[in-house]
Amino acid sequence: MQRQAVGKNSEKQIIATNIDYAFIVQSVDHDFNINRLERYLTICNTSKVEPVIILNKIDLINQTDLSQLIASVQARVKEIPILAISNQSQKGIDQLKEFIRKGNTYCLLGSSGVGKSSLLNNLSGKQVMKTNTISESTHKGRHVTSHRELILLEKGGVIIDNPGMREVGIANSNEGLETTFDIILQLSADCKFHNCTHTNEIGCAVLFAVDQGKIDRNSYENYVKMEKEKDYFESSVAEKRKKDKDFGKMIKHFKKVKRG
Repeated sequence: MQRQAVGKNSEKQIIATNIDYAFIVQSVDHDFNINRLERYLTICNTSKVEPVIILNKIDLINQTDLSQLIASVQARVKEIPILAISNQSQKGIDQLKEFIRKGNTYCLLGSSGVGKSSLLNNLSGKQVMKTNTISESTHKGRHVTSHRELILLEKGGVIIDNPGMREVGIANSNEGLETTFDIILQLSADCKFHNCTHTNEIGCAVLFAVDQGKIDRNSYENYVKMEKEKDYFESSVAEKRKKDKDFGKMIKHFKKVKRG
């Protein structure tokens, strides 16, 4: 799994390798963001990793709000397991443990302070990760993981905890975007132009579906933003390769002149 390196337009950053499942963790209070969920899903789909969405800290909201929040995710994210848990009350932890199988490798993805370290302790059955207290004013825990941790679990699985990600940049992920936003891929076959960008073209089936409410507008706008990031990343990579190639030719020519 990889993302665009923070602050580096044409470089990738490896998140983890040889992963079977990714537990995408968000807290249901201040951290909750469906756009970010779609970004994580795109990274997973690009790397052929099975995603599981984990909504943490459910003890901080009531059941009605939780049900509405889950429904909002299900409206945009199809056929992905969604588990609601609490590290404090242990609710939902046993259900999550059912995904742990011997021989499989898992990773935790999420922002700082969403409870990944506490979750890792609950999944392992022991205090393997340091955790900080929760702020009473923000309900957020301070991030304590500064490097990747690999933990062996009781059921024989292996789980990797990653430092919290401030940014989830999209790299070369064409197939990942098509999987995450499969309805856009399906409707694009009905567009008037085969190279339709789904932004301002006449006869665009995707734009028509957005106007008709068949595609969530926020999800569509998130897709367009990530598509632009992907294109920019790919153009930056191509430009960097050209510069490296031109520089190599210059060095080769300089050596040739020097020898002659």
